[in-house]
Amino acid sequence: MSAPKVSFEFFPPQNLEGSFRLWDTVQTLAPLDPRFVSVTYGAGGTTRDLTRDAVATLHKSSGLPVAAHLTCVNATRAETLAIADSFAAAGVTDIVALRGDPPKGEGRFTPHPDGFANSCELIEALAQTGKFAIRVGAYPDIHPEAASGQADIDWLKRKIDAGATEALTQFFFEAETFFRFRDACEKAGIDAPIVPGILPIENWKGARNFARRCGTTIPAWVEDAFDKAVRDGREDLLATALCAELCSELMDGGVDSLHFYTLNRPELTRDVCHALGVLPRVQLENVA
Repeated sequence: MSAPKVSFEFFPPQNLEGSFRLWDTVQTLAPLDPRFVSVTYGAGGTTRDLTRDAVATLHKSSGLPVAAHLTCVNATRAETLAIADSFAAAGVTDIVALRGDPPKGEGRFTPHPDGFANSCELIEALAQTGKFAIRVGAYPDIHPEAASGQADIDWLKRKIDAGATEALTQFFFEAETFFRFRDACEKAGIDAPIVPGILPIENWKGARNFARRCGTTIPAWVEDAFDKAVRDGREDLLATALCAELCSELMDGGVDSLHFYTLNRPELTRDVCHALGVLPRVQLENVA
């Protein structure tokens, strides 16, 4: 079995220490020759300028293909498209288009009076410019605001029809969750690539809280295994093993690309990639 193609998500630094951590993360993972790397937007658009600066810097200094996250939150249509234009001016033509999370303290997303009402409107506007390749989010587990799993799939179909060319999924814990979703998407006529989102678990407590907020189902066996591993000081070993096993099962099921949510902590992601046969370019050249 050939090694999968990989991509990595980073978040923008908010201080000097964060800048060093981001650069260390990039330096650690860049040798794995990712398809692209992406830089997130904070909840409520709080890191808009930081994201723009990080994207431009990464594109210029790393030599990696960079995708910028862009959301509809707290901005007019004109402001959002101006940010997109600034990405294009910097040479970044890949965008991950998302509705975005509401600002902290607000329970639900409320569109700006002069802004995009949802992700489909944003995708349509970006597609009409002809400047961008557009990726979007997808949800193997039901999105907290969705009426049903089928509603999630119908909405993804709308996003693809609006001009998106690839979907990146929210993370999940069992390969079967992704396979069921992929089959349902195919049945709905979605033919764009759907890439599994993988979260290497650096911190179980944080990952568990994140999963609960975003509607990701936590199997009882995963919760039990991590609770025991944390008690025994084996959390990192368990996280590496489970993540590598999940990725291997996905590859056995025909998946050829994986998107890793690194949280700017690259070591576990790197170790899992090595276990899957994704090796640094120099090492591959030596093998050849």
